[in-house]
Amino acid sequence: MKISVGIKIAAVVLVLVGLVGTVAWINARSAHHVESLIENVQTTYVPAYGALARANVRLLEEGLFARRWLYAKAQATGDETLTLKLKQGIAEKSREADSELKDARIFIQEEIADPTSFGDKLELARLNTELDFLQRRHGEYEAALAAVMSSADQGDTADATRRLDELDRIRDKFNTEADAARRAMLSLLDGAGGQAVQKQDVSVKIGLLLLALALALGAIAGALITVGLVRPLRRLLEGTALIAQGRLDIEVPVTSRDEVGELTVGFNAMVRDLRSKERIRETFGRYMDPRIVEGLIDRPDRLEATGERREMTIMFSDMRGFTSLSEGMTPAGMMRILNRYLALMSAPVRHNHGVIDKYIGDGIMVFWGPPFSQPEDQARLACLAGLEQLAALPGFRAELPEVTGFRRGLPPIDMRIGVATGEVVVGNIGSDVSMSYTVMGDSVNFASRLEGVSKAYGTRFLVNARTATMASDAIEFREVDQLRVEGKQDPEHIFEVLGRRGEIPAPVSEMAKHYAEGLAAYRQRAWQAAAAAFAAALQAVPDDGPSLEFMRRVARLEADPPPAEWDGVWNLREK
Repeated sequence: MKISVGIKIAAVVLVLVGLVGTVAWINARSAHHVESLIENVQTTYVPAYGALARANVRLLEEGLFARRWLYAKAQATGDETLTLKLKQGIAEKSREADSELKDARIFIQEEIADPTSFGDKLELARLNTELDFLQRRHGEYEAALAAVMSSADQGDTADATRRLDELDRIRDKFNTEADAARRAMLSLLDGAGGQAVQKQDVSVKIGLLLLALALALGAIAGALITVGLVRPLRRLLEGTALIAQGRLDIEVPVTSRDEVGELTVGFNAMVRDLRSKERIRETFGRYMDPRIVEGLIDRPDRLEATGERREMTIMFSDMRGFTSLSEGMTPAGMMRILNRYLALMSAPVRHNHGVIDKYIGDGIMVFWGPPFSQPEDQARLACLAGLEQLAALPGFRAELPEVTGFRRGLPPIDMRIGVATGEVVVGNIGSDVSMSYTVMGDSVNFASRLEGVSKAYGTRFLVNARTATMASDAIEFREVDQLRVEGKQDPEHIFEVLGRRGEIPAPVSEMAKHYAEGLAAYRQRAWQAAAAAFAAALQAVPDDGPSLEFMRRVARLEADPPPAEWDGVWNLREK
């Protein structure tokens, strides 16, 4: 069952709200109970104690009024107004005392009868009985006072004095009992107040405890939900970082059924897709340039059989002497040598951003140009790659005895390179089941012919004029000849790559200078001057192939001069 992140967050909020609401309700109940306790103290115990205290005071006042009345009677002043006021005061205080005692009993009886009260019912009942006795004792006191006042009114002083002693005894006993009742009421009041304070203190502690419990539960619930959300997100973040590092062997576990879980499922699907594409790149990258594979995977629209005209640079390189080397070898040994050679020769190509189009036996076809390299750099990169291939050849020769197992009798191994820059058609060719991304055109054919024609000139690295012009800032060339290939009317100037600019040895520079003089004389039919210049070139570099070739040509042409329309162009017949 899918539970969305929104529902989880809403659930956490509801849990927190429920906990806080429960705590608030419990605190409100406790506060209400404490308020009831305080209200009970204020409306019952305090008024009852006050009534009882006032009753005690009123009884004392009544006794004072009685003493003053008896004293006035004993003086026989004849002041009837004073004695009447004192008698009225006695009656008023007596009524007030009765009323206060009655009120105190009413408060206590209400507290006893209230089922929700929290007081000591037994102690309250005992106090109620004491108040009943006090009311009776007050009645006895009133009767004794009336007897004293009657004897005094009749002038029987002796009887009044005797009854006065009895009145004092009853009053003292009443006062003692009233004071005891007041102290008991005060004790009940203190107990009720203390109980209210204790209840309030307990209520506060319970409220704080419940609040802490609610916060703890809320924090735990929030932490669980947060961990449930953050942990898979952290896994996704770590997985993304690993993918950025090229790690495609990961898969994030799906631990939830919410949006994060769906995101994880999508992430894993993406990783599987990337892993599949990477396997395709690795597999087909062995058969064609990885950049072409990547472009075809990322841009499937390039699979359409369309072509574009671009100026590109094409290279053909071939091992010289492989046929003789492979004679008598097992197929496995021959493949081992060939693969080693092609691996060494492919590294400079990739280092200089070339695209290996195909391996043709012991030969390699490579091209440079957009979008794989900048247009202005393609010729220079091709020449640098060729020079690096020639530089790697001595290392390959040194490995041959170890690779072949032959310590002697190995044929000389060399290589020839042809490079041409020009307009070609680049795109996909083939059928609906098999296609190849390649280049086609006259420049491709001419590069292949330059690689082959190097054999006739005794050179290793020939290029066309466009390549020489574009790479002249980094590479030094010498013009070798003019060629007219079959099927084309205009001749092509061909050049030999001598090396990186500024790194040419002095003998080679001297040879190139004399060779250029000889080539100019050759084209002007100055055979003797041409022969002398080519001889000077051979003195600088004795095994210079083009100089040797032109020495032979000059000898033939001097013996058998060419026709008047001869233009000095060598017509290449073979392809």
